Parts: sequence; C-alpha cells; structure tokens
Amino acid sequence: MLDKLKQNNRAWAQRKIAADPGFFRRLEGQQAPQYLWIGCSDSRVPANEIIDLDPGEVFVHRNVANLAPPQDANYLSVLQFAVDVIKVRHVLVVGHYGCGGVAAAVDGQRRGLVDHWLHPIREIAHDHAAELEACEPGAPRLERLCELNVIRQVHNVASDVFVQDAWARGQDLSVHGWVYSLATGLVNDLNVTVSGPEGA
Repeated sequence: MLDKLKQNNRAWAQRKIAADPGFFRRLEGQQAPQYLWIGCSDSRVPANEIIDLDPGEVFVHRNVANLAPPQDANYLSVLQFAVDVIKVRHVLVVGHYGCGGVAAAVDGQRRGLVDHWLHPIREIAHDHAAELEACEPGAPRLERLCELNVIRQVHNVASDVFVQDAWARGQDLSVHGWVYSLATGLVNDLNVTVSGPEGA
C-alpha cells in the first residue's frame, strides 16, 4: 500500500512540474498563505481541495471535530504562528455535516480519551438544549449541533489573546465560520465573521 502512495506522490509531483516548472522552487522559498484553516481530521474534508488552493496557499490545523480549545497548546501554537509570524488575514473555522466527532460527543457511549477532547461539544449541546430539542431528531439535530460547534469555535478564536493583540496593533484579520457538506461538496457560510475586538 505504501508503495502505491509513493507512486502517487511521484505522479503528482510530475504533473505539478509539467504545469508549472517553478512551482516547487517557489514553495521552497517562502510560506505566505493568507488563510488559516481550522478543520476536522476527517479524511473526507481536505482543506486545500475544498477551496481549490495549491500547497503554500493555506495554513492548516486539523483535529477531531474542529475544536479551538483555549487550553490546547497545539492549537494555540498554530494560531500564534499563523497570526504573529505568517500574518494570515483570514482564519476559517470549518466544520462539516455528518461529523463523527460531534455525534460521538452526544451519543452516550464511552470511547476513552477522546471523550475528554469532545467535552466542549457536550457543553454546547447543554447550553443550546432547547434549540436542539426543537430540531428533528437524528441528522437535522446533529447538523445544527455541527453549526453551533463552529460558532462556538469562532468565538474561541476571536476572543484569544493572540487575535485580540493582532487587532490592537491594527492587523487586518477576520475569523469566519463555515460548515462543509459532504453530500454536495459546498461550504455553508454561517455569517458569524468577526473582524475586530468589538465582535469577539
């Protein structure tokens, strides 16, 4: 199986060079993406492909259920590097409908360590219990929970000290919330963009 992946890699690199002989030399020279994508680890949600950008055009952080928890050093390191060093202009928090992590957070089953990771989603479900109860059970309810999770993570990013400090020094930076549909391949903009400290 790994030999097949290596063959795929060589074919992909040859296609890139055939289309643009200087592509890899430019990538080697610098990393200056305008976007930070905070998305789910789900293999069906490949950041670059969904927004049709080449390597080098989007900085990516992925984890189970696209969380942006203020106590997670991995996420915070990515956020600080993206904001302070790369100086991205857009942070895209992107969930997806049919997210197994979101479903696992609220299905009552125990899976081990991931239950701790998914705890913030259970808190979101608790905080929005009335709204979720009003949704049809099953997929519609879980889809709304996916959206509510993205909205909460947008708030987490926008209220983070790295982002607040960037705005305080006049840096052009916006935080957006999207949900991707596996069924259609389209993103749904939740219209919760925050572009300054007053919206955080």
